[in-house]
Amino acid sequence: MEATKIALFKGRKIRKTIYNNEWWFSVVDVVEALTDSVNARDYWFKMKIRVKEEDGFEPSTICRQFKLQAPDGKMRETDCSNTEGIFRIIQSIPSRKAEPFKRWLAKVGYERVQEIENPELATRRTRMLYKLKGYPDDWIEKRMRGIAIREELTDEWKERGAKEEQNYEILTAEISKATFGVTPGEYKNLKGLKRENLRDHMDDFELIFNMLGERSTTEIHRTEDSQGMNKLKSDAKAGGDIAGNARKQLEKRLGRSVVTKTNFLKQPSRKMKLSEK
Repeated sequence: MEATKIALFKGRKIRKTIYNNEWWFSVVDVVEALTDSVNARDYWFKMKIRVKEEDGFEPSTICRQFKLQAPDGKMRETDCSNTEGIFRIIQSIPSRKAEPFKRWLAKVGYERVQEIENPELATRRTRMLYKLKGYPDDWIEKRMRGIAIREELTDEWKERGAKEEQNYEILTAEISKATFGVTPGEYKNLKGLKRENLRDHMDDFELIFNMLGERSTTEIHRTEDSQGMNKLKSDAKAGGDIAGNARKQLEKRLGRSVVTKTNFLKQPSRKMKLSEK
């Protein structure tokens, strides 16, 4: 677990820490920021009782205790919740300060329902987000295609006996190591990334070879009707090897490595092109 840090929330300081690669926030600090209570700890204690009685939901089930630095400088056990949990807690706070967040959550929920009914909406929003971040249209097209290929692959894994999260990470690492010679974690370290999405920092060739490895793996699964983790893992390496061999041939011809520590948007030539627009 990393050292605790401070976040700003509506102008108020919210203590936070990282656990299992996700942020966990001090619940008391959030309650203090969104209510007029003079004693946030007492408010949180009474709120847990009220919510359990009214909704049958126990807020403590979405919390963990971590040692965070208190105002007196000492490290004290503090109720914390991750982003999803904090949103759930905010929904139970009857305060005017919490209303903007509740409206935003309602809007996000409505948009999510729309996307389920019409998946094209999710695609459009994703494209727009990349556009706003400064990515060019040709890169966005490759990234969107890569997302579709990835979804096809994970659908195959799910149907063929792989379990989400841990199994998916193992299989993805097999493809990546065979394709690029490094696991996703090693690749992120190479690029100096922490919580950022690795693929969002890949250049054209990196995206293309990543797609080739994953698409090849999907086709091998289907052709050989693969079942179970051992076979899926073998297929993942085979699919990655196909992309890896193509990468090595290109690198030999170009005289340089495709695997780069450079982040796509931070390339000098890319900065110049974006500023010229």
